Amino acid sequence: MRLRALLNTDALGLRLLGGENELDRTVRGVMTTDLKDPSRYLSGGELVLSGLAWWHGAADSDAFVRALVGAGVTALAAGTAEFGGVPEDLVDACARRGLPVFAVDESVAFATITEHVVRQVSGERAGDLAAVVDRHRRMMTSGPAGGGPDVVLDLLCSDLDLRAWVLSPVGRPIAGPTPGLPAEVRAALAAEHLAAVRTGRRGPHRVTVDTTTYSLFPISSGGPVPGGGPSAGEASPDARDIRDVRDARDVRETVLSDWLLAVEADAGDWPAERLDLLQGVTQLIAVERDRRDAARTVRRRLAQEVLELTQTGAAPAEIAARLRVAAPVLLPGLGAAPHWQVVVAQVEWDGGSIEGGPVAQSLLEEILIGPATDPSSQEYPPSGPEQSDRIAVAHVGDEAIALVPLPAVPSDHGGPESGIHADTLLEAVRGPLSAGLDGDGRITLGVSAAVHSAEGLRGALEEARHARRVAAARPGRVCAAGHQELASHVLLLPFVPDDVRRAFTARLLDPLRDYDRRHRAELIPTLEAFLDCDGSWTRCATRLHLHVNTLRYRVGRIEQLTSRDLSRLEDKLDFFLALRMS
Repeated sequence: MRLRALLNTDALGLRLLGGENELDRTVRGVMTTDLKDPSRYLSGGELVLSGLAWWHGAADSDAFVRALVGAGVTALAAGTAEFGGVPEDLVDACARRGLPVFAVDESVAFATITEHVVRQVSGERAGDLAAVVDRHRRMMTSGPAGGGPDVVLDLLCSDLDLRAWVLSPVGRPIAGPTPGLPAEVRAALAAEHLAAVRTGRRGPHRVTVDTTTYSLFPISSGGPVPGGGPSAGEASPDARDIRDVRDARDVRETVLSDWLLAVEADAGDWPAERLDLLQGVTQLIAVERDRRDAARTVRRRLAQEVLELTQTGAAPAEIAARLRVAAPVLLPGLGAAPHWQVVVAQVEWDGGSIEGGPVAQSLLEEILIGPATDPSSQEYPPSGPEQSDRIAVAHVGDEAIALVPLPAVPSDHGGPESGIHADTLLEAVRGPLSAGLDGDGRITLGVSAAVHSAEGLRGALEEARHARRVAAARPGRVCAAGHQELASHVLLLPFVPDDVRRAFTARLLDPLRDYDRRHRAELIPTLEAFLDCDGSWTRCATRLHLHVNTLRYRVGRIEQLTSRDLSRLEDKLDFFLALRMS
């Protein structure tokens, strides 16, 4: 049963003190206690009733609520008879940890609440328990080892009439019925899921997209083995999920890599048994997720070995020999030697000491699985499960480095330059990633040009690293830069120290800004237009809708205020850079 149903039952005398947004939580049982730490007797999902005999001050409140949240309880109902009300510090402690709290009128006995909850929960369980157990058993025996997530999702559809899809954290389809979800819907669901997990909201997360409601269930790696189930005294699966999301450090280490199960239904009014069933499904799919992660070990090791040889200055022949081993693994069936591109990624969090390398590695693998290039009017790399076999990603410190093979495409198809492009690499995943970073993290990527031999690999690595630094100098939470930008002044500008930038731009532009403020002369817009028109008086006057003589007067005023000559290339260049750095 739901907390909302309890609150709406007048005979129970419950008054909500905090947790208005959590009233859809499910109550699976009830426990009355006045122990300071009752966690050892809790299994998750309970409504805890307490007369507050343990309370002596704020420190007691914080410790008690922390124990309840750690045990995965649904809510706290505190009696008012002992103190004439519920202490404010207890209400505050519940609010800090996201635990709904009720006041119980002193005229209502705890036994009345307990009897009502037990009667409701038992009634819900009795109706469909046999069918649920049978379906659960069938899913356990037909899980990943017998066909992967699609078998489990087929059973959901045929037995429970639930259409469901497994999605990656950036919305890539992994399994599910056809036709699949549109790309924009998948991106919206992934973004909502990541935002919900980052804020610690309890799953399933319900979201409506284009009038259709979906319920989103997290799929965390490292799930229990199918058929195992929770042991005696162990918290239920979603209780463990609650404890996981309360740990912000753990969330930031996994939120950008965990899959999700999107069910086309509103789980808000589901009985507890159906929710338990879906939690069991997520555990089965988590096993498949771990299996696929294990399959990446060989590719990661290959990338690590090539990277170590490249960085330690090994002979090109030795690197080439290692690449010849990698090529059949990453690009099976290829006749000619492939070209290679290097992609470098870094994930940074504001504050904290999270190890960024593994997070960046997992996320870069996920980003590169999607269609990133199109060399010959065919999708390359191809999307789908097979694509994950064609990317090798290593990590060094906080940096992830991908070695991406590209087939040697004939020149009339654009050649290897038709490979991964920085400007399109993040387009489809920018929304979900921004939600997952949640305002306190950044991801920056750099992409090298394609090289055709081991001799060029070291240069490609440095090129990708330089491009990533250019991306890091830009505003925004999700940024990428490519090798094409390294031949421009934009490579130099981000690395000019801030104090030098400020002094340079102030010396040239502050006199013009001051004059514009006093006289509204628009000298700065005139200067920008004059430089954009390559110093052409006629074209600039036409663009600004001015007479040429008026334009000459303004340019003369600019030269007078700055002691510069706009007919000289050096002064034009100084003004151009100052405007770019301002």
